[in-house]
Amino acid sequence: MIGLGHYLIVSAALFSLGIMCVLTRKNAVNVLMGIELILNSANLNLVAFSRYSAGNLNGQVFAIFIIVVAAAEAAIGLAIVLSMYRIVKSVNLDQADTLKG
Repeated sequence: MIGLGHYLIVSAALFSLGIMCVLTRKNAVNVLMGIELILNSANLNLVAFSRYSAGNLNGQVFAIFIIVVAAAEAAIGLAIVLSMYRIVKSVNLDQADTLKG
C-alpha cells in the first residue's frame, strides 16, 4: 500500500522541477509550464492529505479551486505571451522589459 510519504516525495519532486523550470528558463511558455508544475504539486499535497485525514474533503475542494485558478492563469499568461510576441517578436523573458507598442 502506498503511504502518505510516497505522495509527498512525488509532490516535492514536482515542486522542485517547477522551481527549477521557473528559475532557469528564459522562454515565457516554459516558465508558465513550471508554474503549472508547482500548482500541480500543491494539488497533489492537498488531495493526499485529504485522503489520509478522517473523512475530510476540504483538500479536494481546494484542489478543484486551484485547478480553476491554474486554467485562468494559463489563459491570461498565454495572452500576455502573445502580446509580448506581437510587440517584441520574441518570447524571451530577457527582452520583456516593456509591453508598450
